[in-house]
Amino acid sequence: MSISTVASDSLQILGLDNAPAIHRNDLAPALYEEAIRRGMGRIGVGGALVVDTTPYTGRSPKDKFIVRDAKTESHVAWGAVNAPFESAKFDALFDRVKAHLATRELWVQDLRGGADPAQRLPIRLVTESPWHALFARNLFLRVEGAEALAAHKPEFHILHAPSFLADPQRDGTRSEAFVVLNFTKKIVLIGGTKYAGEVKKSIFTVLNFLLPLRGVFPMHCSANVGKGGDVALLFGLSGTGKTTLSADPGRPLIGDDEHGWSDEGVFNFEGGCYAKVIRLNADHEPEIYETTRTFGTVLENVAIDAAGNLDLDSDAKTENTRAAYPIHQLQNIVEEGRAGHPKNVIFLTADAFGVLPPIAKLTAEQAMYFFLSGYTAKVAGTERGVKEPQATFSACFGEPFLPLRPTDYAKMLGDKIKAHRPNVWLINTGWTAGPYGVGHRMAIPHTRAMIRAALAGTIADASLTADPIFGLRLPAAVPGVPSDVLNPRATWADTKAYDAQATKLAGMFRENFKRYADQVGDDVKAAAPRG
Repeated sequence: MSISTVASDSLQILGLDNAPAIHRNDLAPALYEEAIRRGMGRIGVGGALVVDTTPYTGRSPKDKFIVRDAKTESHVAWGAVNAPFESAKFDALFDRVKAHLATRELWVQDLRGGADPAQRLPIRLVTESPWHALFARNLFLRVEGAEALAAHKPEFHILHAPSFLADPQRDGTRSEAFVVLNFTKKIVLIGGTKYAGEVKKSIFTVLNFLLPLRGVFPMHCSANVGKGGDVALLFGLSGTGKTTLSADPGRPLIGDDEHGWSDEGVFNFEGGCYAKVIRLNADHEPEIYETTRTFGTVLENVAIDAAGNLDLDSDAKTENTRAAYPIHQLQNIVEEGRAGHPKNVIFLTADAFGVLPPIAKLTAEQAMYFFLSGYTAKVAGTERGVKEPQATFSACFGEPFLPLRPTDYAKMLGDKIKAHRPNVWLINTGWTAGPYGVGHRMAIPHTRAMIRAALAGTIADASLTADPIFGLRLPAAVPGVPSDVLNPRATWADTKAYDAQATKLAGMFRENFKRYADQVGDDVKAAAPRG
């Protein structure tokens, strides 16, 4: 019998029904109690549960695998991002993980991915860790009520064993940590790492495989909606501002990170948010800041003293400190998690080279080019040996989570743009007046003002002028933003240095895009920076 066809007895099919204790769908207070009793976490001032995931304080993308079989062979873009795993190796590892979990107390959570009832994915998490069960309750959509829980039929199972360490030689993994997705057996195995983001992103990867086959476009973006029903999407890699900028008091939040775009409109995949909180500013990001002082929130790797005081400025464990909280902790949300078709699409980039404009309007062809490029930049000092900004190109602003070819997702975006004709914008939340170490970060109030102007339709096409290197169309004026901020070249004291830096980055774009050159039309290739 397929595990995916079984509802409440799937633990029996998995061979886990005789575990020492099984806690089904516990609520936050019970999960807090169990985590604290086991020394897995502490309560910070205000009530958040503070946990430690070291030594893994971020995802381990090189430890993620997809089982290569008849279901995946012709669909998955095999390579460094989607490393293949043998079916026989999976079965052996599966048996070892099950044997490990069968000796542990288990926490089971029945949840869903996808707020659109026509597209949702019923899931079941089985974990040895109560705080990871709370994390999953926060991040996924909950199944509420005895009747709904009794009817819940999980289509995908996550077997989560953070204390199980793989043996690479025996198990076929790269290290002790692993995330292995099996689309035929509809199982995700996670072990060797306590970092909870692996749980969240494993289901995002699953949806990125399943939904395109149904004609639904999965997206790594936040989304909100205006009073008139106008939907905005904000794409961006980690650290570019998806969560911060989508939390706008004037626009209810649909979701902060993962969405689908169907023939009916946009819908959230999740029921919560997973926000970076390093150096979180209470004035600029008050709603997110408040969640770090709220019961039910899980704080990963945030510094806490003996009295329970939090230090959000500390990077003692990692720059990647996180808050995982249910979306209903925020005041201004779209309760049903879905809305209509977008009127505006925004690509966020944190350009540490300091040369991209703070706002530019893109043509449909430029939208395809920049979506496939998925550009942002690491800053000097974040990694050992990095002396200057480092360009990062992550296709579709989420390449680690894309099982299919990036051009498959880009085609879906192109089709949506043609059908619904949204405005597409590029917003640089990175540096201006020079690169990192010389210039300064864009001011969040200025970025918010530019986004509001774009969404309000107050930036007229007639006022846009193209920059000579990137071909991006820049506005001469935006309400609430000093005019000298809008032209990046004019912010540099040495304009020749700007030209050299911009030419260098343009060349990086062109070099990266060579991998898509034979998969896109000439019109998209012509949208490349001139350099």
